[in-house]
Amino acid sequence: MYKIECDVCVVGGGPAGLAAAVSAKQNGAENVLIVERDEALGGILQQCIHPGFGLKLFNEELTGPEYYGRFVIVAKELGVNTLLNSMVLEVGAKTVTCINSEYGVCEITAKAIILAMGCRERTRANIMIPGTRPAGVYTAGTAQRLINRQNEMVGKKVVILGSGDIGMIMARRMTLEGAKVEAVVEIMDFLAGLTRNRVQCLDDFGIPLLLSHTVVNIKGNDRVESVVIAEVDENKKPIMSTAREIECDTLLLSVGLIPENELTNNAGIEINPVTKGPKVNQYMQTSIESVFACGNVVHVNDLVDNVSAESKKAGAAAALYAAGKLKKKAAVTVETGENVRYVCPQAVIPADEKVDLYFRVMKPQKGVVITVTDGENVLFSRKAIKVNPGEMEKATVSVKNISSLKVSVKEA
Repeated sequence: MYKIECDVCVVGGGPAGLAAAVSAKQNGAENVLIVERDEALGGILQQCIHPGFGLKLFNEELTGPEYYGRFVIVAKELGVNTLLNSMVLEVGAKTVTCINSEYGVCEITAKAIILAMGCRERTRANIMIPGTRPAGVYTAGTAQRLINRQNEMVGKKVVILGSGDIGMIMARRMTLEGAKVEAVVEIMDFLAGLTRNRVQCLDDFGIPLLLSHTVVNIKGNDRVESVVIAEVDENKKPIMSTAREIECDTLLLSVGLIPENELTNNAGIEINPVTKGPKVNQYMQTSIESVFACGNVVHVNDLVDNVSAESKKAGAAAALYAAGKLKKKAAVTVETGENVRYVCPQAVIPADEKVDLYFRVMKPQKGVVITVTDGENVLFSRKAIKVNPGEMEKATVSVKNISSLKVSVKEA
């Protein structure tokens, strides 16, 4: 067995892993190693050739490759080590076991470990659409990879199920490549992704968005020939009397993302039932104190800039832990109040500092007040014109001497 020792081992070389590794180096970790299953760093951003990245972090609009490329350059300058073509099999409190194409089975011993495996798409099997099983049914991310990285067109007449950001971006991409996008169909009565993507990817190209609709049947033998869509009632059940058929040769699915947490589960790390990611404190520290987590493996973000910000915290904290300067202490659980689906971090250690609380609402709402309270004491209050489940919200609070925390979104 090939053995490696390091101060901080980062599992995953996407935007989260890169930001965490760079931050760990900048905060004193001498030997930082990124373990990545692909042949190159960058993760999902390798196939995201559209602009829109970096507006918060770099104050300019970048493509996905330009965004992660900046981190790759800094990582190389700082001397971050990489182990590519390596599939991680197991994570322990201080060890990472992987298979590498050159060295075979490798055991990495680290003082601190950062999980940055990202997330994966829900498939047709996850949502159980009835019908035949023809070619032409893809997740939006798979179609994006085929077109942008492998130069393979996936279809000419397309229906997209789900109004997630990848789905809307692929509606534009398919149109630019000459395909006809018949409709984007969304089961909820509100947009699942960012408003800016609806404007830039659907409205600007005249692509219909059908809210409160879903696909109830897929037809075709060798290839998709059509899909049947129908309106849904308040319980999301199809109203079959409204069913209609749309001719198409391709169905793209943009129906949600799932954090890649098989390794996390197997390590016995405590999982949040809502996000399906590990529970973390403000240092992105999991229930195993030597293991940290960041990015979409913790909770699915809408902006990569937010991923980088959280991952920098994880890298800095892991470097401190590796140096013996960070000990896990008793934490206060962050509670979800009115119209709040989840909050990250889920726990906060009282300290003389300010903490960013990221959260999503359960339903769209206009004219609201966002509050963070410690009992009767209001720590944060901000009015918002509107909130939407597809867009992350943030509240920054001082956590010195707190005894409780609760995030709420109420009518103003």
